[in-house]
Amino acid sequence: MTSPSLTGRTGVGLIFYIMANPYLEIQGLTKRIGHRVLFEDVTFTINEREHLGLIAKNGTGKSTLLSIIAGKEGDDGGKMIFRNGIKVGYLEQTPTIDKSELANRSDEFMQRYKQYLTQMKISEDEAQRDATQLSGGQIKRIALSRVLADEPDLLILDEPTNHLDLEMIEWLENMLSRSTMAILMVTHDRYFLDRICSSIIEMDNSRIYKYNGNYSYYLEKRQERIDNMNAEIARANNLYRTELEWMRSTPCARSSKARYRIESFYELEKVAKQRIDERNVRLEMGGTYIGNKIFVATDVCKAFDSKVILRDFNYNFTRYEKMGIVGNNGTGKSTFVKMLLGIEPQDSGTIEIGETVRFGYYSQQGLSFREDQKVIDAVRDIAEYVDMGNGEKLSASQFLQHFLFPPEEQHSYIYKLSGGERRRLYLCTVLMKAPNFLILDEPTNDLDIVTLQILEDYLKSFRGCLIIVSHDRYFMDRVVDHTLVFHGQGEVQDFPGSYSQYRMWKDEKERQEKEEERNTKQKAASCNSAKNNDSARTSANRARKLTFKEKQEFAQLEKDIARLEEEKKNIEAALCGGTTSVDEITKMSKRLPVLNDELEEKEMRWLELSEFA
Repeated sequence: MTSPSLTGRTGVGLIFYIMANPYLEIQGLTKRIGHRVLFEDVTFTINEREHLGLIAKNGTGKSTLLSIIAGKEGDDGGKMIFRNGIKVGYLEQTPTIDKSELANRSDEFMQRYKQYLTQMKISEDEAQRDATQLSGGQIKRIALSRVLADEPDLLILDEPTNHLDLEMIEWLENMLSRSTMAILMVTHDRYFLDRICSSIIEMDNSRIYKYNGNYSYYLEKRQERIDNMNAEIARANNLYRTELEWMRSTPCARSSKARYRIESFYELEKVAKQRIDERNVRLEMGGTYIGNKIFVATDVCKAFDSKVILRDFNYNFTRYEKMGIVGNNGTGKSTFVKMLLGIEPQDSGTIEIGETVRFGYYSQQGLSFREDQKVIDAVRDIAEYVDMGNGEKLSASQFLQHFLFPPEEQHSYIYKLSGGERRRLYLCTVLMKAPNFLILDEPTNDLDIVTLQILEDYLKSFRGCLIIVSHDRYFMDRVVDHTLVFHGQGEVQDFPGSYSQYRMWKDEKERQEKEEERNTKQKAASCNSAKNNDSARTSANRARKLTFKEKQEFAQLEKDIARLEEEKKNIEAALCGGTTSVDEITKMSKRLPVLNDELEEKEMRWLELSEFA
């Protein structure tokens, strides 16, 4: 059943969406797995150049829907009407690559493919390797290069940012936001979704809701829809009680009433018995005591052959600290975490862990369940009861309900779970051990947005220590206090702020460096020009002398330039030092461009006067 589209604003202004030039019309699409209805009567349209994001809870069939549209899987009813001659490209959530796919490809395609590989920093050697010799990130970038080089009219993307580092995510984000392709995507990356998609469709309780705006607009209008529906259900319940009394009255009393009132009662009953399925992961667990000593790293070094991970690394982790770790793939983020946990030894130096520290570790590699095991049994293997703190205990079944596993789903076999449901179950098994130091390595992959929002709220109030390794910028911005940036070859920068604040600082620093380089070139050009013309102007310059006022100005300029250069040097040192507060960083970032302009103006005036000095 399809609701009317919700039309409104995007992040940049007011739009009115015109349903024209459809690339694809989906009508009443249905899919079942055994006796379970995955989705039913799904109906929506994808238009030319439309960038559409699909949002739904884990287990409701997002990936299956994309696979059906891409022609990789069959449906159980409904229609898909493609525009004649349309070319569809599809990136699976976990892509596979086959070198034979490139056989007999045109020269024009191969040229584009190699260009994309270069932009995604994949060498020819890596592109030729067998898939078993490649990392998940390399496979994802090669698969992306292939699908983009095919120049599809409609591009279908299932979690395109998984396994990509931040540099690649931002490159892909910029490229797709400017693309004229129609795009249908599923992603948990809310910044990515917000900056690319002009429309959002939500699958909720077997219905489709379309929002003609970006993700921020969707959040606003979705809440309005839920509030309106709750109000409608409340009104229907009030009327339902009155009509129910009438329906229960004697048959003779009912016989005198119009037939339409009886029919209306049953329609009213359907509305009154509706409920908004807003089950949330409520993570309200009491923390285990943690002492003042967490971990102290002293002169830690680690390398794999010529690849340096840490070089003389020193750090004193403080109580209740929430640290984010970012960096390109291969710079050593996960290795650093494994060293803290004692899984990977350091080459030299020491890492001292406090006696009260109890680690909880969530990693990409840690997800391992028996396929023939039931969900409830996987949790009971760890504990029959979970201590929630303050003397409260929950059974394994009650605890699972906090993680969106109702009793009827707890007895399902694990092999039936979606990727996101498995991740949610894994998170459950980590948190039920009541750790006081959580280390989460890429926790957002495959989790739905509802789960992520609740996890964020829990982590913000978590009474313990936290380290998050993630490429999800939105998630990091909401949770962490400061950021460790792994630049590679042992260079680790401690930045006192969120990832977005770090990017603002980095962009401003790069802008200043480019401006300084340009100014240096201009000064050099001015000096060369002055030297070339010196002989022609010698007599004129000798005749032209600085006035008394100009001599005073020239002397003052030298003092001002020295003062401004010193101020600039101090600001840059403070920004790189890792001890400056976020407020001071913001203040200094605003001061720097003003400082540069003032410095440039005084230097140009000094050059003018120096010709006659």
